[in-house]
Amino acid sequence: MKATFGGGCFWCTEAVFEHVEGVSSVQSGYMGGKRENPTYEQVCTGSTGHAEVIEIKYDPEKVSYIDLLSVFFQTHDPTTLNRQGNDIGTQYRSVVFYHGSEQKSAVLDMIGELEKSNVYKNPIVTQVEPVQKFWAAENYHDSYFRQNPQNPYCQAVIAPKVQAFLKEYKNKIK
Repeated sequence: MKATFGGGCFWCTEAVFEHVEGVSSVQSGYMGGKRENPTYEQVCTGSTGHAEVIEIKYDPEKVSYIDLLSVFFQTHDPTTLNRQGNDIGTQYRSVVFYHGSEQKSAVLDMIGELEKSNVYKNPIVTQVEPVQKFWAAENYHDSYFRQNPQNPYCQAVIAPKVQAFLKEYKNKIK
């Protein structure tokens, strides 16, 4: 099965989901824009309409789509429009690209439950859209955090997210 999430910088979301039990692969890429075969540099301008996303392949016998959604909503801020921390632009928007009606219902239900329970101080602005063409990011983005743990961005932004995830989700880690 596949799930596709945009939670800001794909390096951050990839680093978290690589640890989830039942996830067999996480691929960084781009979705939701107008340009064919976009590059990282083009997407970073915000002019292509693409979001930085991750495409997750998972085993539903080991991890449910609901569990993946839960991790997604708890490891980024779904209440900031076109922004995650200091990353600003439409390419960093919070978005779920659903693969079929079951995923669409699940994400809309989860957003409704989160809104009802006032988990977040501000309204959720996560976009929910049907899956579109996935454009794989350039190879140097693969497992970026694992390959570049000393990078200042990785240390300041990604490492704390991964550590918080590992602490919170001990029973869901590979």
